[in-house]
Amino acid sequence: MDETIFQLKFTSKQLERLSKKAEKESEKEQAKVKKALQQKNVECARVYAENVIRKKNESLNWLRMASRVDAVASKVQTAVTMKSVSKNMSQVTKSLDKALGSMDLQKVSAVMDKFESQVQNLDVHTSVMEDSMSSAMTLTTPQEQVDDLIHRIAEESGLEVMDQLSQLPAGATSVGAESARSQDREDQLSRRLAALRN
Repeated sequence: MDETIFQLKFTSKQLERLSKKAEKESEKEQAKVKKALQQKNVECARVYAENVIRKKNESLNWLRMASRVDAVASKVQTAVTMKSVSKNMSQVTKSLDKALGSMDLQKVSAVMDKFESQVQNLDVHTSVMEDSMSSAMTLTTPQEQVDDLIHRIAEESGLEVMDQLSQLPAGATSVGAESARSQDREDQLSRRLAALRN
């Protein structure tokens, strides 16, 4: 039984390491978001921001899996402990029978206190085991989270691209490219107007 508990705890530690690795990758992607914003390349910043959120979710999912494996280890440990507690309870019951036989109230009270503390310990084990289980999160990256991350990084860096970001259409690649496209459109409209007048 001890070997099983060891293997479960070892697996849990491996999953925690994977979670930390994904968190570090998320931080690297966040630096790329900042760099892209400094270069006024908002579309690349969006892609990097999606990667940041995806890696954070991946980190959380590894951490949840580690928690679940740890919960299984706790269940096994609880089973071993329950066996010990059951043995102790049977001894307490025998002691209680003896105490009741002699009707020594102090002995009865002491045995009952010991019994209650063992039941409370059992409740704590059960509570910890139940609290360690949680539901998994999806790996989607909502656009609102991406935009919030870009806004937060731009504010931290003191970048002035946020007004331009809100004016960008969905397919634009950068702020400078958007200005050039806008100028080209105006030139084309001016030429068409001049052609119509002639």
